[in-house]
Amino acid sequence: MSLTIYNTVTRKKEPFEPITPGKVGIYLCGPTVYKPSHIGHAVGPVIFDAIKRYLIYKGYEVTWVVNITDVDDKLIIEAANQGVTTMQLAERVTGDYLKAMKTLHVDGVDLMPKASEHIGDIIDIIKRLEVKDIAYAVDGDVYFDVTKDDDYGKLSNRNLEDQEGQRVLQSGEKRNPGDFALWKAAKPDEPDEVKFDSPWGQGRPGWHIECSAMAMRYLGDTFDIHGGGLDLIFPHHENEIAQSECCTGKTFAKYWMHHGLTRFNTKKVAKSDTSPEMQAALVKMTLHNLLDTYPGELIRYFILSTQYRRPIEYSDAEIAGRRKGLDTFYRLFERVERITGNSPYDKATEIGDPISENEPRAEYNPDSSGARADLQSSFTATTLSDSCDEYLTSFIRAMNDDFNTAGAIAALFDFAGTVNSFIEKEKLETIDSDAAKADALLAAAKLISVSRLIGIFIEPQVKKSAGDDGVADQAMQVLIKIRQHLRKKKDFETSDMIRDLLIEQKITLEDRPDGTIWRAE
Repeated sequence: MSLTIYNTVTRKKEPFEPITPGKVGIYLCGPTVYKPSHIGHAVGPVIFDAIKRYLIYKGYEVTWVVNITDVDDKLIIEAANQGVTTMQLAERVTGDYLKAMKTLHVDGVDLMPKASEHIGDIIDIIKRLEVKDIAYAVDGDVYFDVTKDDDYGKLSNRNLEDQEGQRVLQSGEKRNPGDFALWKAAKPDEPDEVKFDSPWGQGRPGWHIECSAMAMRYLGDTFDIHGGGLDLIFPHHENEIAQSECCTGKTFAKYWMHHGLTRFNTKKVAKSDTSPEMQAALVKMTLHNLLDTYPGELIRYFILSTQYRRPIEYSDAEIAGRRKGLDTFYRLFERVERITGNSPYDKATEIGDPISENEPRAEYNPDSSGARADLQSSFTATTLSDSCDEYLTSFIRAMNDDFNTAGAIAALFDFAGTVNSFIEKEKLETIDSDAAKADALLAAAKLISVSRLIGIFIEPQVKKSAGDDGVADQAMQVLIKIRQHLRKKKDFETSDMIRDLLIEQKITLEDRPDGTIWRAE
């Protein structure tokens, strides 16, 4: 099964064939930096970071661009409300955003251009459209004439007649109701820092043209993948296509990928929703608050646990459910390290890629007759490695099917279950078997190595169990001994009370054949 991508333009999955063999260009619409980013702003970067990691694994050279919109009406208004300059506000919000991305292990962005630094590129595109009589100026404003683009609406499946009935004429000088701004004339009360010189007088670019200019500047007139949320299909991405393709006469992006939106209590997070409930939810879901409350790996895992085209249902209960799933892996890794005395994380770094170095990955087909043998060759020849082989294949198959990270994670769960079953069958927590322990360590390391293809288990879990001086752990060991003493005396009521009180403090006890361990959330 070759890699396929669902293309919003065609409304179907298509074989992935990059424009330049072996190379992939990706553009993802980034944030407008006027307010703190919420969880919805993390969805795209996390998804596309996983996509880039997987494409690199497949053998492609990937360039990934994420823009920063630092010239925008909302930014001007918010800066005035806060009594700061637009650049001060943009820099602060951008800094917070980048800090959050680092915590989420979004490490793959190659370029993060700012709109304010590409005014020349923007003006050049507008001038080219003006020469073709597709753009026209009115009192310092410049508009795109949508009637000049025969393909307008091909992304959103809208036609000009529908738009005439839905949109109000914003200016008496616009030729058509659907015409959109490429350049906006400066207003007298606007700060000088958002006034840029142009052939049409001082002003600033429209939102849509900013992305076209930055994408074309770094990826060329035509590139492979353009991504963003479903809410950007119209008008933003539709207008990007129109102005870019009318300017160059070439296809703008070959594949359009749109991820689902974040929902809170079944409601879409939308800028138009000003209800107190939704505004409170947005504050709660800011990345700053979320990452103060939850580990970055948990939020990343939460996002990737849903197939990217589906909506993400956000709630504390959903996060708690994902935490339990993630803990399944953490417990396995801790178990293997306790049994073998070696960290599977360290072993995963040592073995590197989960598939042999000689595998021709760009043409890799997990359904081919040689696939299982190739996967097996990366393990030692043991029963455990043979049984784990099918889960590696399932992981690859899921990712090849439109980057289905949810399916890939399901394969990882099966993988973890097999390793746990092997430990139970071989009684490794009570019987000393060096060969079986080595098999368990290698299998767990392979599990981590495969998981890193989507950016999870990059680093060992940060344990909160003990302070630097070990006082917390010493106190817990005392409680564990008291509880063991109570259980020997068959005082299960008091023993269970200790366990329940600890659970209230988010401390979990695990009774194992070799003793009781504890962990704190």
